[in-house]
Amino acid sequence: MIKTRFLSNLLLSFIWLAVTGTFSFVNFVFGFILSFFLMWLISKEREENKYFYRGPKLIAFVFFFLYELIKANLQVAYDVVTPSFYMKPGIIQIPLTAKTDLEITLLANLISLTPGTLSLDVSDDREVLYVHAMYVHDREEFIADIKNGFERKLLEILR
Repeated sequence: MIKTRFLSNLLLSFIWLAVTGTFSFVNFVFGFILSFFLMWLISKEREENKYFYRGPKLIAFVFFFLYELIKANLQVAYDVVTPSFYMKPGIIQIPLTAKTDLEITLLANLISLTPGTLSLDVSDDREVLYVHAMYVHDREEFIADIKNGFERKLLEILR
């Protein structure tokens, strides 16, 4: 169902490009958003349809990840260019709500993509993710940031 809606959305976007006669990425994105909104309007089962639920969540997640990426880059860069070090490295055990291989892999990769953090391992029972972090001033706050940030938002999209 989601695949069919997505393909319909893409087809409507290409029709939008043909009708307007402007073949640019910005126009394609506008057509995609327009067709998504129109499909949402005419859909009878908005609340039950995951396609209309995941789209905005995915866009919000991309902006959330970009914000976290820029924030971490600035923190590491500031620590590199200043004479004193603010690092307090540590290895943290993060209890996982994510259960499937895809969920755990995506979470671990998103953590590793963020400067200053690196996913090390997953426990054999897949209940704990071990993460090395450069800035661990408060373990509980660090765990809460990962659980309420990356993991919660990722699971909202995937489930």
